[in-house]
Amino acid sequence: MTITRPFLAATLASLLAACASGPPVPDWKMNAQSAIERFEAAYLAGRTLVEQTEFQRARSQVAGTGKVELIARVELLRCATRVASLAFAPCTGFEALREDAGDADRAYARYLAGTAQPSDAALLPASQRAVAAATSDTQAASAAAAIKEPLGKLVAAGVLLRAGRASPELLDMAVTTASDQGWRRPLLAWLGVQRLRAEQAGDAPEAQRIARRMALVGEPPAP
Repeated sequence: MTITRPFLAATLASLLAACASGPPVPDWKMNAQSAIERFEAAYLAGRTLVEQTEFQRARSQVAGTGKVELIARVELLRCATRVASLAFAPCTGFEALREDAGDADRAYARYLAGTAQPSDAALLPASQRAVAAATSDTQAASAAAAIKEPLGKLVAAGVLLRAGRASPELLDMAVTTASDQGWRRPLLAWLGVQRLRAEQAGDAPEAQRIARRMALVGEPPAP
């Protein structure tokens, strides 16, 4: 299976090193890959119970190796899907591992939390570096829009919103990205931001239009 998500790709590259040749791949590697993909997809689709089950399965598989860096990356991936969906809770799973995590993982955690330092930019996943290094909101929005991978776009947009740097164009990009992927959870979150801004601007018709769209998106997902 081809994985295109930058942060997930980096994680799975570590998990599946030497997959193409050499000794048989241990079961935990394949099991972890499948569970990571499933918990990410389930969260974005709004299927909370499935996400929780698959996340625990992925973490358990990786934890069996005792490799802190891999466990930390699974935790960060989970937090990244939440930032993409504007769920800005602390990344508690990673925080428990921070002391033993690598510099790049700590930098990414700061980035997701909106507390990245200028020196962190070079340590971030390649797709996020230009966003972190941007000196203006316009540059940051352009850098986010230039990210090819959908989840990466939404992560960057979430980081910018968290920092108070989200332009109307960025919101449009995030809504379009989530809609094109059929990702119910982030789509509802980004539409909610658009509706709030329309209400604050006194544009009642636009706010009502967005609310009607949210009502359609908010229909319960299939089990």
